[in-house]
Amino acid sequence: MSSESRPPVPPFNADSARQKVRGAENAWNTRDPEKVALAYSVDSVWRNRAEFIEGRKAIIEFLRRKWDRELDYRLIKDVWAFSSDRIAVRFAYEWHDDSGQWYRSYGNEMWHFNEDGLMVRRHASINDVRINQTERLFHWPLGPRPDDHPGLEALHL
Repeated sequence: MSSESRPPVPPFNADSARQKVRGAENAWNTRDPEKVALAYSVDSVWRNRAEFIEGRKAIIEFLRRKWDRELDYRLIKDVWAFSSDRIAVRFAYEWHDDSGQWYRSYGNEMWHFNEDGLMVRRHASINDVRINQTERLFHWPLGPRPDDHPGLEALHL
């Protein structure tokens, strides 16, 4: 294991896959691009919607643009499936644009990890649905989701 290790590391089991996904959710909910990028290998390759991204520097730039546009972002992730070094994730997040229009974005991600637990490949497919502010379901203060806040299943998402 290298000094850049990000436990849990492969091979994953049900508990370590859940831990990996919750750790990623918590990091993304900080909306701190530099912190989030540390979970990815320096040469990580992404497909996010129709955008192709390579390397940590590009990931950081992408995340800065994302969170400049997606305001008051709150995310919930859930394990869909896993194997020894891969995890499939489903997620939903809520955000609004600079005009105040709220959205709920739904998606799936496929993650591939190296032996140090760093993600080397991420493929994300995402759809945005306009919602009214009264339809929001993610009501915790900005930052990581509290442990007692319902997940996707409990929210029927």
